[in-house]
Amino acid sequence: MSTETGDQAIIDTNYTTIHTLGRQNEGRRLRYMQKDGRFPVVFQKAPGYWTPYLMDIFTTLVEIRWRVTLLGFSLSYILSWLFFGLCYWLIAKVHGDIDDLSNTPCVDNVRGFTGAFMFSMETQATIGYGFRGMTENCMVAIILVTVQDVFSCLLDTIVIGIVVAKMASARKRAQTVGFSSCAVVNLRDGVLCLSWRLGDFRGNHILEGVAKAMLVRYLKKPGGSVVMSYQDVPLQNRDIVLATPANIVHKLEPGSPLYSMGPDDLLVEDFELVVSFTYNGDSTGILHQSRTSYTPADIRWGQRFQDMLKQGKRHYKVDYAQFNVTTWVPVPLLSAEELDRRERPVEGSQSHGPLIALGKRNGHTCRRNPHITGEVMQQTCL
Repeated sequence: MSTETGDQAIIDTNYTTIHTLGRQNEGRRLRYMQKDGRFPVVFQKAPGYWTPYLMDIFTTLVEIRWRVTLLGFSLSYILSWLFFGLCYWLIAKVHGDIDDLSNTPCVDNVRGFTGAFMFSMETQATIGYGFRGMTENCMVAIILVTVQDVFSCLLDTIVIGIVVAKMASARKRAQTVGFSSCAVVNLRDGVLCLSWRLGDFRGNHILEGVAKAMLVRYLKKPGGSVVMSYQDVPLQNRDIVLATPANIVHKLEPGSPLYSMGPDDLLVEDFELVVSFTYNGDSTGILHQSRTSYTPADIRWGQRFQDMLKQGKRHYKVDYAQFNVTTWVPVPLLSAEELDRRERPVEGSQSHGPLIALGKRNGHTCRRNPHITGEVMQQTCL
């Protein structure tokens, strides 16, 4: 049932095939979108490269990493203390407070740069130890203290706003709404359908959201340039109430970009199914989006997701241990287009090869390998 060839593992059941990309295939193609929703896209520097980041500095500070944010905030405070401390030291130097200890100082107990730096830090942080204080002898020093107080309020507002915005970032909430690791193809009401699973891993429920899907292909041109093509994938249920996990279904019918694709085509096709779920957070009201992508290797023909919702006495129980678990189901080894063209098979017709009939669905014979055991009838998406 299972064979291993180099870095590629293939489990063949004669009515469906599990495709696991090895290092050979994985290095051959770069994904358009990573499984966690990130895009492996790097913008090359051009004239005015930093202009968009500087024009919207608040968004830039919200999007940078936490370690860079903390380093920037620490430097902003330390450099401001040093700058105003240097200004106080210059005022004291010009006024003669450093050279003449008998002179009435502009700032009490500031006779050098260390004292000026300490006074700057105490003023901006509103510590107020009571040892150093402003006098009425120097109007320039009074104006400088006023400017520093206003600047400290502005700096605190920026720091607090950016920290709060980063903590309430939509990307963090999006990590708690996840897609199944694979997509499956099976029969629903006699029609071949592609489906994947969507779930919210937090206790608070999302009551409204919109699911979307798009098929992305790329074509390499001479010279290394790449042209992207996008095709909308219509969904059967776009509006989702995510109180419980939901299956997002796409019917393989005329007009579908996957209509003429069969299980064997998944071995040679080169596309990426980009799926997303856009919703408003119930706690904050912020718009969020979760997304992932499926390659042909992530699509499993002839499987369905294991049931994970049960009804208890007082609650509906959701077993998230079954979120990525699939089980085999009888499905024709034909594309949806071939399935629609094929006539109803004659009763008692002889099956081909080692396949035997499981039954009929929508007038088509479904077959499987008679040597399949219960050990391979259930598996988890990897």
